[in-house]
Amino acid sequence: MRGLSKIAWKMLVRERAKFSILVFALGFCTLLIVQQASIFCGLMFWTTANLRNFNAPIWVVDQQVEDPNATVALRNIEVERVRSVSGVGWAYPLFLGNLSARLSNGQQQTVQMVGIDATSLVGRPMQMRSGRVEDLRLPDAVIVDRQVETFFSRKGVTLRIGSLFEINDRRAQVVGFCDTAKSFTGQACVFSTFDRALDYAPPQRTQLSAILVAPSPGVSTGELVARINRLKGLHAIERDAFFWQTIWFYVETSGIPISFGTVVVLGVVVGIAVAGQTFYLFVNDNLRYLAALKAMGATNGRLAMMVASQAANVGFLGFGLGSGVAALFGFGALKDPDFPFILPWLVIAFAAAVTVFICLVSGAIALRRIATIEPATVFK
Repeated sequence: MRGLSKIAWKMLVRERAKFSILVFALGFCTLLIVQQASIFCGLMFWTTANLRNFNAPIWVVDQQVEDPNATVALRNIEVERVRSVSGVGWAYPLFLGNLSARLSNGQQQTVQMVGIDATSLVGRPMQMRSGRVEDLRLPDAVIVDRQVETFFSRKGVTLRIGSLFEINDRRAQVVGFCDTAKSFTGQACVFSTFDRALDYAPPQRTQLSAILVAPSPGVSTGELVARINRLKGLHAIERDAFFWQTIWFYVETSGIPISFGTVVVLGVVVGIAVAGQTFYLFVNDNLRYLAALKAMGATNGRLAMMVASQAANVGFLGFGLGSGVAALFGFGALKDPDFPFILPWLVIAFAAAVTVFICLVSGAIALRRIATIEPATVFK
């Protein structure tokens, strides 16, 4: 068997043109799958930016809310209702709202106003680049993220500590700069205290977006979620569960999966067509050699194993080439924080499975020709 595998390899590399076409066809297919799937994963990860920006184990929202990017306003009294539940360690309000900021040169820019509890500062920026988060307690103080800096800079305004701008005709003074998770909609975040955020926002009867909650020591998050869900009109959900619920919400309601899925399917079809046809031509060009092996006693099963060995070698090389180029592409893409690219191991596993499938189909096409070989062909 080892001798046949060696013969199969020599037959394969002898046909350099066909060998190169097979490797590059599978490599291109793998590259397309890994690259597109990684960008899709990056976009879906962006939809969970609000959950990752505010590190709370439990979110409490209105029962109608399906993802944290489209909250339904709650009554402020709901915070006290949640705090009254046994097992709650702390519960603090969160305000999220899109407001219009007026720059010092008169231009407008939409920002996401984030209002957090002034006492505990729960929901504070995860990474401060300059300034102190405690300075949010100062009058008119706000902390802006990198996206705000970028948007303001494009409109001719450079922000520094102490810079002033207006939100809904009220003064806002920059006391710090932070980094936040990139969001699906590209929103720029401005952090303030909860009460000041309500002053910035247009007056409404209800303005509470969500309640960030943590359990007391000895109480599990699952148990506390069940207790809070007994309150009428409220929906408590663990952060990790909300994370996956948000991703599946966008998968089911947006056209993104169809768009990326179509590209992946086309890549698979092209891979099967090119690899299958090339394998068939390769077998057809080597009929006399295969017939000679058959005349010497090689069975169809042995010849099939030779083709399987060739397909495995080509598949391994093509998969390695494609996934390697995709990884290099991702390494370069990640230098730009505005490019969505996440390469989990599941994407690599999926690409490997597709490569195996293409090799199996291509090998099956070639095997149909092998099954009809007559040993007498060697004398023709």
